[in-house]
Amino acid sequence: MSRWRWFIMQLTKRIWFRAALIAFLSVLLALAAKRLAPLIPYEFGKIGADAVDNVLTVLASSMLAVTTFSLTAMVTAFSGASQNGTPRATELLVEDAAAQNALSTFLGAFLFAIVGIIALKANYYGVQGRAVLLVGTVIVIAWISIVLLRWIGQLTHFGRVSDTIERVEKKARGAVEDYKGPLKLTGRDARHPAGRAGCAAFPDRSGYVAHVDRSKLSELAERCGVIVHVGAPAGTFVGRDRPLAWTKTVPDEAEEDCDDLPRRLKRAFTVTDSRDFDQDPRFGITVLGEIASRALSPAVNDPGTAIAVLAAGLRVFDRFIDACDEGGSRDLGGVVEPALSLEEMVRDLVIPIARDGAGLVEVQMRLQDVLGSIATRAGEARDAFRHVAEQARDRALDNLDHPDDRERLCEAHEAAFGATDPEPERHRAR
Repeated sequence: MSRWRWFIMQLTKRIWFRAALIAFLSVLLALAAKRLAPLIPYEFGKIGADAVDNVLTVLASSMLAVTTFSLTAMVTAFSGASQNGTPRATELLVEDAAAQNALSTFLGAFLFAIVGIIALKANYYGVQGRAVLLVGTVIVIAWISIVLLRWIGQLTHFGRVSDTIERVEKKARGAVEDYKGPLKLTGRDARHPAGRAGCAAFPDRSGYVAHVDRSKLSELAERCGVIVHVGAPAGTFVGRDRPLAWTKTVPDEAEEDCDDLPRRLKRAFTVTDSRDFDQDPRFGITVLGEIASRALSPAVNDPGTAIAVLAAGLRVFDRFIDACDEGGSRDLGGVVEPALSLEEMVRDLVIPIARDGAGLVEVQMRLQDVLGSIATRAGEARDAFRHVAEQARDRALDNLDHPDDRERLCEAHEAAFGATDPEPERHRAR
């Protein structure tokens, strides 16, 4: 995805964009009635023309109240998602298309009615124009009714923990499906030392890499005859000392578009204050882990939410493995990038749950089931996930006091990974 396309996509997600667009179209519709008036026969235009003033007055007063109510409901949902889930998830509620459509439609209808009333008082319309305005008002009311019914249905679950988990899971799964970089099941790529680079691009500010224009990097690599190494994929926190991208060789400065390669490489990266879900699958998994950690805190004590998070995370991991089976190389010509690791993503989710839910046997048993499922599908890489499961099991055994709970956990681990030492010696001695 190019940088400009990504920027436009981010712009259209803003709540003010949709509200401003619908408001503009509503005002345009109210003023267009005069232009459409010649299309209406005069005798037909007299029918109901006098009723439009009262209808618009009722519409304006009711839409102002509904808009205020909808805005209050949205703010309440944002606050609830932040308190019961994680503040990072509220971004997904703000971007919800149905919520934005509802608020924008009610605001647009209010402006439509206000502009229509002002135009009527100023004698802007003739008899035929008033008839056209009445027809437009009926259409607007019908559209409001549809949007309002959908909005009422959505308010029953908007901002709840289950809704938040579903949104984060969908976003993380979509990020995995759309990820254009290389994928792998295990391992971690080492950071490249900047001192070895022949040509390196550094950020102008510290922050998180939100977007990488891989097509632009590939184009630069081809034009300049170099191999571009991506040092900071999307989601990476960078300081001004960490290279965004680098090359081992210095291109010929006489070559077109290669005279200032570091600056051109830097323009392919967008650094922001916070992480973004779209190009960063690990961020979605991290947010799921935060929701589980909040649920497992003593103040909330909701292991069911942590179990639901594990199920959602497994569906994301299944999609990751499917993408690896479909071909996880995904390298563009002339661009070398660290591969996104499933093992690292699994640790992002598992470690918080294993730590905060170490004393809850039901959570730890489900954790073993999830890791066992991943290991089964990982094939030759299963040992890495077995190791993660053993670490989680040992941490839980240190916190489970009842022998029956420890036995159930060891049985769950054995069922997930096959016959192993049922309980380490240091735990059997307790």
